[in-house]
Amino acid sequence: MKPKLLIVDDDEEIRTQMKWALVQEYEILLADDRQSATESFRASHPAVVLLDLGLPPNPGTPDEGLATLSELLALDNSVKVVIVSGQGEKETALKAIGAGAYDFLGKPVDIDLLKILLKRCFHVSQLEREYRGLQQQTQGDGFEGMLGTSRRMQTVFDTIRKVATTDAPVLILGESGTGKEGMARAIHQRSSRKDGPFVAINSSAIPETLIESELFGHEKGSFTGAHTQRKGRIEASSGGTLFLDEIGEIPLPIQVKLLRFLQEQCIERVGGREEIHVDTRVIAATNADLKKGLSDGTFREDLFYRLAVVQIQVPPLRDRDDDIVVLAQSFMQQFASQIGKSGLSFSQDAVRAMRRYSWPGNVRELQNRVRRAVIMGGAKRLVAADLELGDANGATQGSSLREAREALERDMIQQALRKHSGKISAAAVELGISRPTFYELMEKLGIQKPDKPA
Repeated sequence: MKPKLLIVDDDEEIRTQMKWALVQEYEILLADDRQSATESFRASHPAVVLLDLGLPPNPGTPDEGLATLSELLALDNSVKVVIVSGQGEKETALKAIGAGAYDFLGKPVDIDLLKILLKRCFHVSQLEREYRGLQQQTQGDGFEGMLGTSRRMQTVFDTIRKVATTDAPVLILGESGTGKEGMARAIHQRSSRKDGPFVAINSSAIPETLIESELFGHEKGSFTGAHTQRKGRIEASSGGTLFLDEIGEIPLPIQVKLLRFLQEQCIERVGGREEIHVDTRVIAATNADLKKGLSDGTFREDLFYRLAVVQIQVPPLRDRDDDIVVLAQSFMQQFASQIGKSGLSFSQDAVRAMRRYSWPGNVRELQNRVRRAVIMGGAKRLVAADLELGDANGATQGSSLREAREALERDMIQQALRKHSGKISAAAVELGISRPTFYELMEKLGIQKPDKPA
């Protein structure tokens, strides 16, 4: 079935032209005023709407068009409404963006540009629908809220399903921030040990002098400060799962004791002589190159092969296709709910910036940027500047001339603002444009105004 597109315009000739230009790709619905638009929308639920602001009974003003926008968003706040406006209505069109419209095009409409924009609108809409479906599907499915529709993440999930039913040690490999602990928890939750404890220890966060005691526990008086007997993390995880994060940071002497535990399932506390049997499943993780550790002698080969019975390679966020937008949507809704905001969405430039950015901090960085955007963003539609992605990698490598032009404009404006400490007048003079034009471009490109007007 073709995706549904609603065209709302009081000019019959324009409606007809657009219909014949787009009918091969979309199922076209037509309306010429607010009432017919809302009736058609209720009946057919199109994902995208092209909306002219000048509608009867007062086509000379934008009031009826803005009212139509408000009603459509009230019916479904996920609908992508593209405003079609004349040059004199540009300021109003920008206000419509702030009120929830997805984008705008000037008249006369460039059909090629329109087709590109519509394709993106429907693509984003499809991603959002997939996210909502995935959210419903993953509620209680044992993956601890992990989301991922990409092929590589589905492969990871398939591996988790298979390995969770065994007690085999697992080594999870991946860059910092990719969610390795979440993978370990998912394995635990899907295993027969799910009612037992899940005990995590970050080896890099514990001083070398204390890590043996943390892992194996100690007897009273075994060293200065050991005033009582204390169980270690391994013993505390009995009946459940032990998660050893940053396993590559464990010192060689402790690696020997850890290897013995993996072989015999027995430990001795520091200062003790009693062998204690511990029934636990071990999952380890690292962002380091353990094979390099094997070659330079900082990691034992026999321990590596004991831990890496099954290896799971977690892909970096930049290699996860459309998961970036799916995860961002999830974080946005989560944080918006926490602070009482509703109806938030990402603008087209925000989605574009997220896709282009390399995400060196992976999922953790995305989560933090979205949290900040939800807290600090002042409009219903979050833009790239809210995510602090105005200078996203590859910003000039768009798929259209318009994208490249907007990226260049954004970069030049931001550089001028930085150079002149946020002073609009000085920045506008340097770029050879008027102050009003400078403000108009800032609003169009989602660039935040300075705290103090120049």
